[in-house]
Amino acid sequence: MDEKITLSGVPETMLQTIYARAKESKDRGAIHDKKAEEIIGKLNYDFSLADKDAPMHSGVIARTIVLDKLVSEYLAKNPGATVVNIACGLDTRCYRMTGFKHWYNLDLPETIAVREKLLPESGNITQIAMSEMDDWGKMVEESRTPVLIIIEGLMR
Repeated sequence: MDEKITLSGVPETMLQTIYARAKESKDRGAIHDKKAEEIIGKLNYDFSLADKDAPMHSGVIARTIVLDKLVSEYLAKNPGATVVNIACGLDTRCYRMTGFKHWYNLDLPETIAVREKLLPESGNITQIAMSEMDDWGKMVEESRTPVLIIIEGLMR
């Protein structure tokens, strides 16, 4: 597949972060993200600016390492927890984690539309098109399990 993605502004940043994770996974291996590698392999997009932005790459990888460790530790202590990933972009953490009952990826409709093309999910992973300002708390109330809320990519 040679998926042409056209984004600009803030939504475009999700392509830069998944590219950084894919490149790190493939090249140096400080993280292992086969799903990011798979997605980047399908895209028709010019990543030349991302290749030149070492600070962005380093920041994404450092954040990924820290949050993967924290999420993994939480899920080990709270098996069957519900995870809500707000402003998820093209985050692939749900594929690197085990032990959750349900994982909700929330983002704006235009982001979820891209995500559904590239990362069709089902089962215990759900994608929801909504703003972080909408009432996403209802799913937390109904989960009846420990809940972990991730807000990695949100900036206002």
